[in-house]
Amino acid sequence: MRARLLPLLVILMAGVLIALGFPLAVSLAAAQQQKVVVDRIDDSARFAALAQFVIDAEGSGSTGADERRDTLQLELARYHELYGIRVGIFYRDDNAMVRAPGWWQLPESGEGRRAFEEALAGRRSHDPGQVWPWQTNGKLLVVSPVVLDGDVVAVVATESPTEQMRGRILRGWLVIAAGLAAAMLLAFGAALRLTGWVLKPVRTLDAAAHGIATGRMNSRVAASGGPPELRRLARSFNEMADNVEEVLEQQRAFVADASHQLRNPLAALLLRIELLALELPEGNEEIASVRTEGKRLAQVLDDLLDLALAEHASAEISLTDIGALTAERVAAWRPYAEEKGVRLTETGRTAVTGWADPIALSSALDAVIDNALKFTPEGEEVQVSVAVEGRSALVVVADRGPGLTEEELLRVGDRFWRSGRHQNVKGSGLGLSISRALLASGGGTLSYAKNPPHGLRVTVAVPRTEPHTG
Repeated sequence: MRARLLPLLVILMAGVLIALGFPLAVSLAAAQQQKVVVDRIDDSARFAALAQFVIDAEGSGSTGADERRDTLQLELARYHELYGIRVGIFYRDDNAMVRAPGWWQLPESGEGRRAFEEALAGRRSHDPGQVWPWQTNGKLLVVSPVVLDGDVVAVVATESPTEQMRGRILRGWLVIAAGLAAAMLLAFGAALRLTGWVLKPVRTLDAAAHGIATGRMNSRVAASGGPPELRRLARSFNEMADNVEEVLEQQRAFVADASHQLRNPLAALLLRIELLALELPEGNEEIASVRTEGKRLAQVLDDLLDLALAEHASAEISLTDIGALTAERVAAWRPYAEEKGVRLTETGRTAVTGWADPIALSSALDAVIDNALKFTPEGEEVQVSVAVEGRSALVVVADRGPGLTEEELLRVGDRFWRSGRHQNVKGSGLGLSISRALLASGGGTLSYAKNPPHGLRVTVAVPRTEPHTG
């Protein structure tokens, strides 16, 4: 969730910063250019005032007109030399009164020509187009009219280089970019903290829910941080978990107590059956059937008690040598397999470690191997192999029995379930359920698959990394 929420917040904040930064950059460039334009207008006004004296002297036929023109030319030359700005004063017919440098002319078309014509009409030219830092050939042309006795008699034009202005704009943009980058980093840090604050209760809730799903019924959520809604959700989750745990404890206690309490009456009943059998003829089929059902009921009660204890007991997980433990259980069951005429073999890796409760894993392996030997006919083989797959250590028990159908594979391991084809085989239908409960308490799993061409493959998996026990 954080991987989806954080980019969304970052994109939104980046959009806001860009929306603020772009107009600021344009405004900075416009302000820098406007400053230059205002300076040129002031300079043009001063030159226009000097030009008025020259034109006035020319109009009156004064002998000082040439001297005034030379003085103005010298002023323009010094101005051009000092600032590098081209400047000229032009009559209405485009002829130059004075200019610096001497070869400079007004443009014959385009924006410069339109500005000249506006000045002849008595209006100062409008602001020139914006010059951007990447326009290396950009120039600023500012034109102002020279008015004498209410008539426009000449035009002052300045053409300024833009290198310094573009440099100032670029430096200003770099400052803005640095500010935006710093603001973006600050916003990213704030978004990181915000998402962490919002999602921390969600992660804690997810971990607790996963813990309960995997059998750690004591998993709870500490409702100490995050928004009020999530804290309330955490409290509700804890209440729900408490109720679920209480119901499960009551159920386990009932199963354990019922199986324990029924054992004494059942033992007494079996004893009375034996006493009755003494008064019946030897080999009576009915009494033999009653004995068998009584023993089967006793086995069911024992298995129920084992199942209740398996679901209630907490696993003592430790790093276990899975290969050595499997070899030990195979060796323990080999005499029974030889007695049945079944080959019990061990293959695969011998040095594999995993995190498990050794006692629970041994009991689960005993149940699985016993089940495999029970359904494997004489002359066939039960193969036990140890392997590693990803982060799990596997013990695979494959038999050559009749196997199960696809529908039966979906139900195998359910409590009291037995295939209709195996009802005459000794058992209560609780062995694999007990094995699954024993493994689940330590983070292990039990899975089933077909073993071609016939038979069942049972896979016992335990984690190779220490499971989270919070």
